[in-house]
Amino acid sequence: MRGEAEAISHGAATIVNAIATGKGAAVGVDLWTKAAVALTDEPGTVKVKILSDSSENPVLAQKTVEYVLKRFGLEKEFGAKVETSSNIPVARGMKSSSAAANAIALATVAALERGLDDVDVVKLGVDGAVDAKVTVTGAFDDACASYFGGIVITDNVERKIVKRFELTEAPAVLFYVPAEKSYTISSDVKRMKTMAPVVKLAYREALNGKYWAALTMNGLIYSSALGYDSSPAVDALTAGALASGLSGTGPAVTAIVSEDKVDDVKEVWQKRGGEILETRINQEKARVVG
Repeated sequence: MRGEAEAISHGAATIVNAIATGKGAAVGVDLWTKAAVALTDEPGTVKVKILSDSSENPVLAQKTVEYVLKRFGLEKEFGAKVETSSNIPVARGMKSSSAAANAIALATVAALERGLDDVDVVKLGVDGAVDAKVTVTGAFDDACASYFGGIVITDNVERKIVKRFELTEAPAVLFYVPAEKSYTISSDVKRMKTMAPVVKLAYREALNGKYWAALTMNGLIYSSALGYDSSPAVDALTAGALASGLSGTGPAVTAIVSEDKVDDVKEVWQKRGGEILETRINQEKARVVG
């Protein structure tokens, strides 16, 4: 048995947030989380080092490793040491938890030298995220977009991929990232669920291939439910973005932007406080890198 492995998974952005209806959609983005997992002979002990933000809670990593070990009936044989590094800001709606869970689950499976279907790896990470209480719905949509890349539309309750779109054009993705953190689990779920009838319309648009319109609709709906100012998204659209809206439960705002409009969108966002991240759509699958 190799006993150790490293894996990478990428970030994602919301197209349709699944909290209101249990069905969602997301798109992979070219931010990343790497996880190195080394098995130990201390069953029941998972030591975690989060290199990019040592103040973050290690429970997600611990739970994810535990679920993988249990899957193979090896929880009484091994513990693990986990080290993660990432360029995804935490608790801003940019899918840091999904990317981490995917990378940790994949690295743990590889360290054990076992084989699993990709969707089963994703589901183990989702189990870890639910148990660690970092997600309301299990975020299967975010997890699939993070793991597979491209656009993924899912039923989070059934944990099924409903549809996938590969993109021929790869526009830029800009994130406007305010300074404050917002943990999904502390969001007002009741208020979001009241928006279910209109969120269903956004989901239908995404299924029909109008995913950028769905992203903008979803962002406006959830911004109003959660009390966020929607003007950063409207400013981006006015500056020429193809789509813009709240990512996850915020506070980050996503804009999908053609190359020739990137500077225009940045310019309107630079007038606000906070950080602007520029990346691209990711269409690469999560993979073992060492």
